[in-house]
Amino acid sequence: MLFFEQMQTLREKLLESTRFLIAAELVSVRGSMAEGSAIRTRNLAADFVADPNIDWISITDNAGGHPQLAPLALGRPILYAGKEVVIHLTCKDLNRNGLESEAWMLNSEGFHNILAMTGDYPVAGSGGLAKPVFDIDSVALISLLNNMNHGLSSREARGDRRLEQTGFCIGAVVSNFKLREGEVMPQYRKLEKKIQCGASFIINQIGFDSCKASELRFYMNAHGMLQTPLIGNVYLLNARVAEIFASGRIPGVVLTQQLAELCRRQSQSPDQGRAFFAEFAAKQMAIYRGLGYRGVYLGGIHQHAALEKVLEIERSFGPDDWKQFAREIQFSRPSEFFFYAQDPSTTLADPVHENPHLPIPGKHITSVYRLSKLTHDLAFAPGTAFAQWGAKACAHARDPYQGPAPLRALEHLSKSVLYHCKDCGDCSLPEIAYLCPESQCAKNQRNGPCGGTREGRCEVDGFGDCIWLRAWERLRHDGREDSLLEHAPVVQNQGLRRTSAWANNWLGRDHTAKRDAATGTNSAAPREGISKS
Repeated sequence: MLFFEQMQTLREKLLESTRFLIAAELVSVRGSMAEGSAIRTRNLAADFVADPNIDWISITDNAGGHPQLAPLALGRPILYAGKEVVIHLTCKDLNRNGLESEAWMLNSEGFHNILAMTGDYPVAGSGGLAKPVFDIDSVALISLLNNMNHGLSSREARGDRRLEQTGFCIGAVVSNFKLREGEVMPQYRKLEKKIQCGASFIINQIGFDSCKASELRFYMNAHGMLQTPLIGNVYLLNARVAEIFASGRIPGVVLTQQLAELCRRQSQSPDQGRAFFAEFAAKQMAIYRGLGYRGVYLGGIHQHAALEKVLEIERSFGPDDWKQFAREIQFSRPSEFFFYAQDPSTTLADPVHENPHLPIPGKHITSVYRLSKLTHDLAFAPGTAFAQWGAKACAHARDPYQGPAPLRALEHLSKSVLYHCKDCGDCSLPEIAYLCPESQCAKNQRNGPCGGTREGRCEVDGFGDCIWLRAWERLRHDGREDSLLEHAPVVQNQGLRRTSAWANNWLGRDHTAKRDAATGTNSAAPREGISKS
């Protein structure tokens, strides 16, 4: 396989090449490789492979929550033809063991580029709606892949050993095209954690606001993320897709009614708006180039000729034309939150001036929240007398994983009433401003929000406001918003389910003990060496 040695890797292109990079997205299909839709996708992939302008091809993983052909099936011919491939890997359908197995298979097959995401909530499945997994999230997945790059520890009967090191180039996604402050800021904090945990490049979510696109670039530069390559997301619209995006049916994608109406009008032209949509995509591409993004990620391409047209138009622009395009493509919503003020001379973000914080709605600052803070400070903060007593009482209980029966009954009753506790045994309440990720988050997000919120609300009906938005507002009310996501990454231990989270915390069995060990933090609570039967 000489071609593996000769072609430039994606990592090398991102870090060494000075050329503006171009990626093309392939959306997988449902059915076998012999199906008509799969054949058309394979033919499109072949055209992408032959195009020297395309630096890599990205293949989706059950996009939109629909069951589809595994990306590896489409990726093999592309990789063997000598083109770099990025495989999307999401947490919605596989637990941590399945994700690790998938990663080992990708590594063994020669796929070394992974876009790590939490994934869309399932919306379909054979025989009805599929049950989601979400055992871990994107931050934990990035951390897992990064640990594999450094030699994952394998605990065996004969002792620990380090497994073979992988060489994954790990990508991540960020979505700052959000309406409320409590959506935007946790996205930025989670982005920092993704990079700290090993993400090598970032792709922003689909959006149509140059001011927000510039803000992301400036925020990364100002917060220690300057060296991480940033890729701009460009989607070739048509009237039907614009209508779907505007309806909010695609989690995380925002398209305003103003832009949807513009797309509708353009679709009534003799060519059904094709020229307009190609130019619109080319203008977005020019804006990302002008803002200093490392490249673009082109989606919505169903024919190679359409991609060629977008590139042709973009090449026709002058070097400063993007500044006018940036003024044109600013489709934000009324009262939308921006971290930076707008520079009136450019209409882009002004990295020198931050916008003042917006007033915090009082509805999430509840009496339960105040009671929870007080209880935690008295009973669970390291070094308190109650925490020391609780550790000793649990350690000497008949079942140290349950603790004394009266204490266990009090825990179960109080947490069920106050938080709708699911008895996971590895509690994240203090880290999410006393909001339960199991009972109040459809995806059990313990390391920040997913990208699917709609105007602050969970993408899944029935879950209300996103717990991370609510957590941000609670912490902002207390002046402690900088503490959000200091804890990441959290990887919940499923082996503790239906045991006492209080006992596990006091005796150092939950994820907080792992965090303390990693950071060198000392805790006054005894750490008993008790093995679970």
